[in-house]
Amino acid sequence: MASSLPSVHSAKVIDGKAIAQTVRSEIADEVRQLSEQHGKVPGLAVVIVGNRKDSQSYVGMKRKACAEVGIKSFDLDLPEDVSQTELIAKVHELNANPDVHGILVQLPLPKHINEEKVLSEISIEKDVDGFHPLNIGKLAMKGRDPLFLPCTPKGCLELLSRSGISIKGKKAVVVGRSNIVGLPVSLLLLKEDATVTIVHSRTSEPEKIVSEADIVIAAAGQPMMIKGSWIKPGAAVIDVGTNAVDDQSRKSGYRLVGDVDFHEACTVAGWITPVPGGVGPMTVAMLLKNTLEGAKSAMAK
Repeated sequence: MASSLPSVHSAKVIDGKAIAQTVRSEIADEVRQLSEQHGKVPGLAVVIVGNRKDSQSYVGMKRKACAEVGIKSFDLDLPEDVSQTELIAKVHELNANPDVHGILVQLPLPKHINEEKVLSEISIEKDVDGFHPLNIGKLAMKGRDPLFLPCTPKGCLELLSRSGISIKGKKAVVVGRSNIVGLPVSLLLLKEDATVTIVHSRTSEPEKIVSEADIVIAAAGQPMMIKGSWIKPGAAVIDVGTNAVDDQSRKSGYRLVGDVDFHEACTVAGWITPVPGGVGPMTVAMLLKNTLEGAKSAMAK
């Protein structure tokens, strides 16, 4: 009798691009309805300071996405040496503009500008990035709802729910504690009744902690740090990392990898997001969704 080869396990790859496309077409439908009912469309102001290549490319992506769903895009490109006072004055103008429902200041800002000061000047009703101290504070409190959730964490949870992965009662481990992803995503998971542990650069035995997780959110900014041996069989792995590593076989001279060793993790995990094409497209889709929500609230007043 011929012996059958053991089948190699392969995780279900969560297609962030396809899910984001579905979300975007849902948004486009709602934008059309708003336009018919109110004669107005949502407006998103994107403020960029200086000419960092990565920021320029993110902003280009966001503007293109707005056009695709029918959201009006207000572009503000300011020089690298703009003063903090001038930048805040521009933010105040956008706060007062009734056609703008969302304001996004592309981070990082140049060294001479106090990021916290600028972000707290954005009207909380237009804080589509979800980073206003009041929005983060409400996210951290039981029974309070922020007006907006930060886009990347919101995108991570949307990927889980649209893939049919339940969070309630599960052990979730978040690797990384940044203000942009690690901290807010852990608060969001807590709100969804997960038991949450945060692993960071000072954690001892991170591998042991990660290996107990039903859900892993990797957001440490360390290329391929999480190996297959760290992953619990059948776990859901959401990889937020986007790291450029040298690759001479590519025209660009580099390729993008996540914080998880994708090929190793694929043989153990139940679900995994690829890099690129996983969390990235969802972040932009959630920004559009937040802008739509902001517009709906403003028009309902």
